[in-house]
Amino acid sequence: MERSTRAMKGMELSKAYFEEYGREMIEKQFPEYKQYIAAGLVGEGSECLGFDDEFSRDHDFGPGFCIWIPESIYAQVGGQMQQAYDSLPKSYKGYVRVQTAQGGGRVGVLSIEQFYRKFTGLPRAPKDNLEWLRIPEGFLATVVNGQVFCDFQGVFSQIRSTLRDFYPEDVLKKKLAARTAIMAQSGQYNYPRSMKRGDSCAAWLACGEFVKTALSAVYLLNGRYMPFYKWAFRGAEELRILQPAVRDLKELTCMTDHMENRGKKEWLIENICIEVGRELNRRGFTLTTDSFLQSHGEELMRNIKDSRMRNLHIMDDCD
Repeated sequence: MERSTRAMKGMELSKAYFEEYGREMIEKQFPEYKQYIAAGLVGEGSECLGFDDEFSRDHDFGPGFCIWIPESIYAQVGGQMQQAYDSLPKSYKGYVRVQTAQGGGRVGVLSIEQFYRKFTGLPRAPKDNLEWLRIPEGFLATVVNGQVFCDFQGVFSQIRSTLRDFYPEDVLKKKLAARTAIMAQSGQYNYPRSMKRGDSCAAWLACGEFVKTALSAVYLLNGRYMPFYKWAFRGAEELRILQPAVRDLKELTCMTDHMENRGKKEWLIENICIEVGRELNRRGFTLTTDSFLQSHGEELMRNIKDSRMRNLHIMDDCD
């Protein structure tokens, strides 16, 4: 089959491949198990985020999709279903999947419980604030991305829907408290002190910590999980809230830590912190108008209802 003159995005390719071959495989070879099956493309890989381009196609890219079934069904027929999947055409619309050792297990037949357990540590949706808190944000971004093409039983999608509904309020406040405290420490306090000392290496680390943490705070305030660091800025382009802060963070990232840039970088850091503080005020999370974000973090901690989380260190967070 020849490749179309128009390059296909990975998700488009995956869905077309499933509709042409996968759906028929399920209906003809496994009709008695159809009611338990969900299929789609979710997980690791730029195509699951919609960010794939011509540079993405040299590894772990090509025709393929996921089939998710309950663990009990996987034990009965998982191996047989995987064999049927492996027998599907390797080439589709001119694309052949190039798989690396690191990319194994991204497509094919998977148990629902093991898929979620791999990324969240749980075979189900979190039921408790501390369970939510301990899941790394990037892994949550991984399990809610992509598309589900069909879900006959609905179990896979129910878990996914709970995760996409975002953090419970106390968990969000705890995460924002950690972000604001680290932004204050790394950007507002330690960056200028490192520059005063002439320690450009410490300043570089402080600025990097500030940028990563501030970007996460922006995602949190948009009700979105920040993805893998490589795609964090790309994904931030789609966020509605705090776009001026995103632009300032990009500018900050591109500036060296030479003394001639010190004033501009400190101004950008302060401006980002002010924007985040104002958004916290607008959302009713904090009342303080102090530009030093530590004050916002302390107020957020005081407003957490769950005493187990309120008594954690302000910077405690799995990320």
